[in-house]
This record gives sequence, C-alpha cells and structure tokens, in this order.
Amino acid sequence: MTTGVQFTGSLTANQTQRWFTFNWSPTSHIVWYVMPTTPNTTGAEISSSVAVQRADAGHVTYWITVTNLTNTPITFEGRYAVLN
Repeated sequence: MTTGVQFTGSLTANQTQRWFTFNWSPTSHIVWYVMPTTPNTTGAEISSSVAVQRADAGHVTYWITVTNLTNTPITFEGRYAVLN
C-alpha cells in the first residue's frame, strides 16, 4: 500500500470547494480522504465526496469536493491510499 498527501486546502465558514488530481492509473484502487490540519480542530467537521472521470485509456482524474460544516475557517490535507 502507498499513502501520501496530494493537496492542501483551506475553506472559509460553511464553504464548499472542488479539487482535482489527474494522471492516475484506471486499474489502481485508490481511497481518498480529507484530514483537518487547523490547530485546535477538535470541533472540525468536514464532508467530502469523490468522483472519477476517465481522461483517456490510461488515465483517470479524481474530483474531490470538500465542504466545511462549521462556522469557522479550516485547513486540511487531501490524502490518498493506493490499495493495490
């Protein structure tokens, strides 16, 4: 298994934003998750969803939508795990 951080981001209160990452193999099984990094994030609430789009026969693009569910700004990391 391979893991890493693909991107970092920040959101204002109750904001939703979409990120993308491309040139991934369509045969890999990849799990995407979002981890808050704002200091004192004990009350951080983040929602995320992932959509995949075929770029060509050998590549896919992942679209990660992240929503801040709180009234305070947050920072976070977009992380991945390649399971195969």
